[in-house]
Amino acid sequence: MTKIENFLSEDSEPLLANRFRGFLPVIIDVETGGFDAQNNALLEIAAVIPAMNEDGQLVIAETLAHNVIPHPDTTCEQAALEFTGIDPDDPTREALPEKDALQAIFQLVRHHIRANDCNRAVVVAHNAHFDLGFINAAVTRSDVKRNPFHPFSCFDTATLAGLAFGQTVLAKACQAADIPFNNNKAHNAVYDAKRTALLFCNIVNRWQELGGWEPPEPD
Repeated sequence: MTKIENFLSEDSEPLLANRFRGFLPVIIDVETGGFDAQNNALLEIAAVIPAMNEDGQLVIAETLAHNVIPHPDTTCEQAALEFTGIDPDDPTREALPEKDALQAIFQLVRHHIRANDCNRAVVVAHNAHFDLGFINAAVTRSDVKRNPFHPFSCFDTATLAGLAFGQTVLAKACQAADIPFNNNKAHNAVYDAKRTALLFCNIVNRWQELGGWEPPEPD
């Protein structure tokens, strides 16, 4: 699974660095072979890059996702596979080795860090420490260099949605934010990452509309 969508205009200004103190927020979703980041396999990873329009509103700019071949040092729990519907042995998955998948995602992230004058990326995810834990474990396990993400800081949309909408489950939070959510498509890294990205943008943009943050005046 490889999908790239680019909606950035040529004259998009790198304002994200001003909004998030030099961090580039990258919305991540992983699908895994269990809950143990150290021992269970990374099976899917998706990254959604936001951009900021001239009004200081966040929009989705680009998406990249890969299916991942389980690392030989990891295992998959049958219950996890039944929950996600993933068959790691399916030859039509067009999966990449773990190291290659991470490097492809990281290359895209580093490109947008530079394009937005940011210093580093930060993971945005629903129950973010779960996704960040799997990324960190895979980076160490596969000896991936130049990880662009902060090793422990993250934005958790479960927490943000609890504050903004009183909901912490992704499907219910999206419903409260008037974001369409199809449960039959959930537990897929691309779908969940995009729903999470829409939720994150909604909350950040709503906060701006309420006067919580204003874009700096142009020079």
